Amino acid sequence: MATTHSQAGGGGGGGGGAVATMPVAATPTSTAATGCSSLLLQSPILIFSLFHKAISSELRSLHRASLDFVSDPSHLISFSRRCHFLRTIYKHHCNAEDQVIFPALDKRVKNVARTYFLEHEGEGLLFDQLFKLLNSNLLDEESYRRELASCTGALRTSISQHLFKEAEQVFPLVIENFSSEEQASLIWQFLCSIPVKMMAEFLPWLASYISSDEHQDLLRCLGTVIPKEKLLHQVVFGWMKGQNIKCRSCTHNTEVQWQEAGTSKLPSYNDEKAYGNCGPSKTVKRKWVELSEDPTNYTIACPLDELLLWHKAIKHELNDLAETARKIRLSEECSGLSSFNGRLQFISEVCIFHSIAEDKVIFPAVNAEIYLLQDHANEELQFDNLRCLIETIRSAGANPSPEFFIRLSSHAEEIMNTILKHFENEETQVLPLARKLLSHQRQRELLYEGLCMMPLKLIECVLPWLVGSLNETEVRSFLQNMHMAAPASDHALVTLFSGWACNRHSMSSCFSSSVTGLCPARRLMEMEITSLSFCLCEHTFSHCKKSSYVQQDSTNGHVGPVKHGNPETRQDNDVSNLIITSETLNLPYNQSCCVPGLGLNPSHRGNGLLAQTKSLRALSDCPSAPFLNSSLFMWGTDIVSADNQFTTRPIDNIFKFHKAICIDLEYLDLESGKLNDCDEIFIQQFTGRFFLLWGLYRAHSNAEDDIVFPALESKENLHNVSHSYTLDHQQEDKLFLDISSGLTQLTQLHELLNQRDSSNHLTSCYSNCGGFSNTVQTYNELSTKIQGMCKSIRVTLDQHIIREELELWPLFDKHFSVEEQDKIVGRIIGTTGAEVLQSMLPWVTSALTQDEQNKMIDTWKQATKNTMFNEWLDEWWTGPDSPVNITTSRDHSLGTDAYEDSEHDFQAFRPGWKDIFRMNQNELESEIRKVSRDSTLDPRRKTYLIQNLMTSRWIASQQKLSQAAGGESSNREDLLETLPSFRDPEKKVFGCEHYKRNCKLRAACCGKLFTCRFCHDEVSDHSMDRKATTEMMCMCCLQIQPVGPVCTTPSCGSLLMAKYYCSVCKFFDDERTVYHCPFCNLCRLGKGLGVDFFHCMQCNCCLSMKLDDHLCREKGLETNCPICCDFLFTSSASVRALPCGHFMHSACFQAYACSHYICPICSKSMGDMAVYFGMLDALLASEELPEEFRNRRQDILCNDCHEKGTAPFHWLYHKCGFCGSYNTRKI
Repeated sequence: MATTHSQAGGGGGGGGGAVATMPVAATPTSTAATGCSSLLLQSPILIFSLFHKAISSELRSLHRASLDFVSDPSHLISFSRRCHFLRTIYKHHCNAEDQVIFPALDKRVKNVARTYFLEHEGEGLLFDQLFKLLNSNLLDEESYRRELASCTGALRTSISQHLFKEAEQVFPLVIENFSSEEQASLIWQFLCSIPVKMMAEFLPWLASYISSDEHQDLLRCLGTVIPKEKLLHQVVFGWMKGQNIKCRSCTHNTEVQWQEAGTSKLPSYNDEKAYGNCGPSKTVKRKWVELSEDPTNYTIACPLDELLLWHKAIKHELNDLAETARKIRLSEECSGLSSFNGRLQFISEVCIFHSIAEDKVIFPAVNAEIYLLQDHANEELQFDNLRCLIETIRSAGANPSPEFFIRLSSHAEEIMNTILKHFENEETQVLPLARKLLSHQRQRELLYEGLCMMPLKLIECVLPWLVGSLNETEVRSFLQNMHMAAPASDHALVTLFSGWACNRHSMSSCFSSSVTGLCPARRLMEMEITSLSFCLCEHTFSHCKKSSYVQQDSTNGHVGPVKHGNPETRQDNDVSNLIITSETLNLPYNQSCCVPGLGLNPSHRGNGLLAQTKSLRALSDCPSAPFLNSSLFMWGTDIVSADNQFTTRPIDNIFKFHKAICIDLEYLDLESGKLNDCDEIFIQQFTGRFFLLWGLYRAHSNAEDDIVFPALESKENLHNVSHSYTLDHQQEDKLFLDISSGLTQLTQLHELLNQRDSSNHLTSCYSNCGGFSNTVQTYNELSTKIQGMCKSIRVTLDQHIIREELELWPLFDKHFSVEEQDKIVGRIIGTTGAEVLQSMLPWVTSALTQDEQNKMIDTWKQATKNTMFNEWLDEWWTGPDSPVNITTSRDHSLGTDAYEDSEHDFQAFRPGWKDIFRMNQNELESEIRKVSRDSTLDPRRKTYLIQNLMTSRWIASQQKLSQAAGGESSNREDLLETLPSFRDPEKKVFGCEHYKRNCKLRAACCGKLFTCRFCHDEVSDHSMDRKATTEMMCMCCLQIQPVGPVCTTPSCGSLLMAKYYCSVCKFFDDERTVYHCPFCNLCRLGKGLGVDFFHCMQCNCCLSMKLDDHLCREKGLETNCPICCDFLFTSSASVRALPCGHFMHSACFQAYACSHYICPICSKSMGDMAVYFGMLDALLASEELPEEFRNRRQDILCNDCHEKGTAPFHWLYHKCGFCGSYNTRKI
């Protein structure tokens, strides 16, 4: 045996329940007074941990419900609704992350965000699969319900793993690279990126899943996140508490109640009771307007005709874009592309959000969704194509082809014509139907709901843009309809919308005040007249004056006098609660409205919303709605699957493993449903297949973690690219562990059921007491759980593999040469043990075509060309079903073990000893010349044959003499051979001086029995080929039998011949830790490849894992020791690697280093000689040369750095001026 080279939630449930109350605004001052959580204040990004807790709790609840649904399918409708709600919330959460958090992080920390964006897309596909099952007609079957439970469990596992990774990687990076203020800004942008309608549902739902302490911390954190504007605080906290604000007194009383009592239980959304002292609530029953104004003066005859105003504004913008595109085509200049692209993105967002509002709000109300859904999808695709064309023009450089500009103009014209035709169809098909079927109030409500489908940051841009294209009458009608449609709970929100709409109109008058009798900013001041800091404008206010009001019943148009009295007791559900005239506020009538903005950077408004609009389309309840990849998302434009590449790369072998993994995962997923049948044989087969997959997956993931990912991270531009995948491996290993534990329990339950079935009496007993039925129920529940876990591991690994192939593998083409990829593949194979390879190769190739098998083996052969891998492979490999054509070269065979196989390789020369003895000298020399001219022979093998031929006469004569003398003693020797030998005669321990083992081997060369090959070689004139051994003798029973790990004689009772047995080397060892290296094709000391050693494909030797960074020399170990001249590759003595890359025996090194410090081969220093060289410096400094030698210089060559130079003259020592070494020689 050759040696290795060692020196070389609070809410739970269903998302419903009571919603805790909260203050209207939590300012920084108030939060400090209440002692809020310092952690959230220091790191506001941790507010996402509360979002994650709510999502995880809902997923856990849904998974439990799906498991209950297997046995009780009566709650399908409620389960489906909850799934739809969670999907909508989670999708908006992901979209906001993709628009805000990840782009900001990507600017400071590269290579992190793309992975999570891909995961968001994968999770969308899981939701699609879930709803496909929910919409199936086969849910009455138990198998479908079990599949639904499995799919829900897989969704829970995937999202939980994603949230865990965000907490482990993203949050620490954000905290490290962003200040608290910057984190707060990101959170605010995040909230402003979620559609208004969803925010009103999301925040109360969130509050139901967190504890009271977390709830208070959330309020205080939001108080620091939201800009210091009262109106913005009222909007967000109005959503947070999830209740209607009825009137001013209710608002004030509730605010006092919040401050005094902290939190309180609120009614649900459908509770019609009043909050505070407001009395019962009715939706939009009364409108309060100023005496001199009549809202009907500004109202369009049919409120839904307001869609025509949107159409007019969009048409105008598209026409301008088409004209700009024509100008760009004529000028053929790229200078205007950036501005054009910005305008295109804005109008794209407006059009797509507008179409979403129509699809989800307006069309369903009139059952017209079948008309124009496809038109909307086509428009999105056209915007997508135009944006991609602009990116192509940009990437073309300073001088793009004129064809690009022609296509740009053509696409712009095509989009405009498509949308104009769509608007025409809508105005002729949908609007007449809506006017006929819907009341005016319902039309207003639908328009308002459609507006709330947009996020705040887009609405802030869209309203001024829309109002800017309208005349005064249209503006007043638009605002009037919005005020009449908005519920009282949106009091602050509609004030904000009104202010944004009229604040940026070209005229100076405030349309909102003319419509409702009050400027939005002034209405806000009416809410709390003592506070003057809400508006961006500062004015001096006089004392309040009472104003006259009229009361209008919106249901019948009746106008009557107002009942004066205490306004706190008045019942009102309109957003225009109390009216204060301009004289009361001492402001001129034409003063422009002033409300706070969101405080977002203009570049952040609408940033990335195209990705959100496209994914929102996938939230359709229609089961056939496709999941649209967001190719407009910046990170998605350059992702190319490696499968589309035509060139074969060494790293592509990883894909072969991915393919095999996916096939086995599919087997586990599909076949796990049969576990419920209690088939013992199937359970054993399934368990065996699972453990094989787990072991091979672990080897694959370890190779990625230890070799592939560090190689990627070593490139400066690829830092952090693999961290997410490392976290995936940790989570996936936990999933495998859970399945393993479940299968163990299932096997035990199956054995228990079999034991009970074997006894009728016992079965009857258990049946009577319920024990047997309980066991069966437990078995069925566990099998269902395992089926769900198998689905989870398949989904998780499938998505993991897809992301790797999309994101990581294309990086190898860009950053790694073919040689570097070969080295990586070699290192992966070099850390894989023989046992693993013997299991892995059949497993992988069984999933491949014949051509793929040959390509993979060829790549492996190329990576291992300097090793004995081919020789090892030929000893056992035949292919999975049909043999793989593997051409084996024997050129790499080394050492004494290989020399004995020469007769199998050289069929042209196989003379026996008798033939050689009869040859004359001329014939012998002729055969020697024939061997010398054979170019196919390895030089070492050629030398061996020539040497034996030249000494053949002497060898043959000696054998002839020994045969005559040995005839007498042959019988005595045969008797001794069959006797056992002992390593320790006193303790009767079998073996020899070399090894401890319980058997002797029959040498194939001479047919004699020896304990080991060393014992054979010591008494023979030839070497023993241990790999050719076919028979052994058990030293316990003294029976000759085929070689194997145990004695086959019944009397020995399967006695182990040794703790370690290698079937390739026919090697036994009962004392040491040994492994077989498939690349050395030898057994070596150590725990194994990938554990404490790896095989370097360049050096062709096993090295310690500590020597990962070493100087490679091709076949560096295939040489003799420079001290003792023993062949190092097959030597049983330990070997030491020198810094220069050469090797020698460790014992030889110890003796040689006593008097030398340079390598005997290359003369480089064998270690760190800094101390010794320092001593020489001191010695030379103390010496004084004779006068005639003091100024003399000597030309030298440094053996360490190979630099030529000069040094002060000395008889012995010359210091290199470059590296400071004294290992120099004179030239």
